[in-house]
Amino acid sequence: MDLHPFVSPSGKLSQAYENPDGIKRGACEYCAFCDHFGCEYGAKSDPLVTVLPVAHATGNFELRAHSNVLEVIHSNGKASGVRYINVQTGEEFIQEAEVVILSAYTFTNTKLLLNSKVGKPYNPITQTGAVGKNYADHFLSMAFGFFDNEQFNDYAGAGALGVSLDDYHGDFFDHTDLDFLHGGCISLTQVGNRPIGSNLVPLGTPGWGKEFKKQSLYYYNRQMMVFSQTAMMPNRYNYLSLDPIYKDEYGMPLLRMTVNYAQTDHNAHKFMTQKCLEIMENLGADQTMAFDQMGDYNIGAFVPEHSVGGTIMGADPETSVVNNYSQVWDVNNIFVLGASTFANQSGVNPTGTLGALAYRAAEGIEKYFKEGNLLV
Repeated sequence: MDLHPFVSPSGKLSQAYENPDGIKRGACEYCAFCDHFGCEYGAKSDPLVTVLPVAHATGNFELRAHSNVLEVIHSNGKASGVRYINVQTGEEFIQEAEVVILSAYTFTNTKLLLNSKVGKPYNPITQTGAVGKNYADHFLSMAFGFFDNEQFNDYAGAGALGVSLDDYHGDFFDHTDLDFLHGGCISLTQVGNRPIGSNLVPLGTPGWGKEFKKQSLYYYNRQMMVFSQTAMMPNRYNYLSLDPIYKDEYGMPLLRMTVNYAQTDHNAHKFMTQKCLEIMENLGADQTMAFDQMGDYNIGAFVPEHSVGGTIMGADPETSVVNNYSQVWDVNNIFVLGASTFANQSGVNPTGTLGALAYRAAEGIEKYFKEGNLLV
């Protein structure tokens, strides 16, 4: 097929390791309960076992669990702290701060800025404002294969264990006759088949009864999936805003999503599904199964929940929320960390880029303490 696969990069350990900060971690045991679970061996490069222990050791770090920040307090372009509530007791507190860092995932970062009246909310009709703008996600384009005479030990696995290819990702292929932008990263991984979530059976199998049980048992260890993590493109109609009616238990407006796929997203999904199916057929599957129709956007269906946008980064305060230090234009001692600062989506996980932007923001915060103003 003239493709160019490579081993998928992964932040898990294949052997025991002590990092430069003195944190000792165990090797992955391929238990298959990885990508949605904690790790009892510390094999995943998770902040719980890499960053937080080091922060605690400095003596300058305090973690306050069971706390829910409701808003950032600010005036005259400067934040003075946050108002938060202890969710167990209901008691409210004001935490003063010289710098406020929002790192609460895409939705809560955006919600906090909107509820705190920091920046101008995005208006899709006039295309003015920036807070809430450019929401995007990934969608999965998949092909499944069933093998009558092959077994794969699918009960074992680890997160991102496998191979990937970028032949249909971004500008790595010719879009001349295609009616969509971008593409996706195709992967074949073995994360481990869990008892219920991985119970795939060939098309035509009854959804219950003796035949369903027979096929479930037979193909549990004889199935494979090739998938593309395809980039959903932002557009003027997909955005996050405060709900005008519904509020949370603390009386703050809930975040509202106004999101759906554009036709170009459907076109990209159909193309990437076909490429995944071609790979599966070349792998020699006896039966294949693929779905090239997505329907409407629905978190949980075709979506890995890599949400980006809402507090996007840019060079113009009129069209973005933060600058390249992740510093908020309107209140310059607020820094926003997370994929909410992405103005666009790619076909890969956002984590690596988030790490780089966090380092950049840390440099900016140090610089801010010296200069006390906008950094760009």
